[in-house]
Amino acid sequence: MPPPNRRFRTARTILALLLREMETTHGRARFGYLWAVGEPVAGILLLTVIFSIAFTAPPVGTSFAFFYASGYLPFSAYLEISQRVAASVRFSRPLLAYPGVTFLDAICARFLLAAVTQLAVFATVIGLILAVFPVDAILRWEALGLGLLMAGMLGLGVGTLNCLLCEMFPSWERIWAILTRPLFLLSAILFQFETVPEPWRDWLWLNPLVHVVGQVRIGLFATYDGAYVSPGYVLALSALALAAGLLFLGRWHREFVHG
Repeated sequence: MPPPNRRFRTARTILALLLREMETTHGRARFGYLWAVGEPVAGILLLTVIFSIAFTAPPVGTSFAFFYASGYLPFSAYLEISQRVAASVRFSRPLLAYPGVTFLDAICARFLLAAVTQLAVFATVIGLILAVFPVDAILRWEALGLGLLMAGMLGLGVGTLNCLLCEMFPSWERIWAILTRPLFLLSAILFQFETVPEPWRDWLWLNPLVHVVGQVRIGLFATYDGAYVSPGYVLALSALALAAGLLFLGRWHREFVHG
């Protein structure tokens, strides 16, 4: 039987990295994790004010805040998770020189903290909206959970692949930021996917975030069917990106750390 210190070494390493991440990410900020909640709340309120002036009712449901939260929050969760995971090797580079710390430990720690944080943010913001606004919501928990899982797995897959590409090509982080800047407008956050005319709808369907947002809305709106949503498509893309990132990171991570 292996000694306990070897059996639980990986778990202890991930926990230590996670605690370090908590301290450096929000622990030193004046308001700490309140910023994580305040940012999406401010964004949703801004969208609510702007579009409530221009339109009499949201595309789905009766509350502008609830509708825009259903799109903004999963999109924000994906973005935050993918960005955190993409910087895993760079953030933990000094520690990766030790034999007891691997790049996989760093990725797991960053993913777990980002995912738990975004889940807490989602629950808090949705709870605040339901408490403040007159929303008669019937939540479908299985559908909602699947949507959040899709956001998390897509963030993990894209983040892991970008972790590799950022180490291989130092300019990739800026290039990726430019390429993905239009995503907020192309992920069906501000509108219903079904209202997009052909042939643009077929092109828009290829964006996995459209499916993530649609699946979350299926969970939040009892009257929304989201027939176009394909969880298998999102999870397959996520698994492909994750596998590619882990495969080549496993091959070259030592060069990245010591190079």
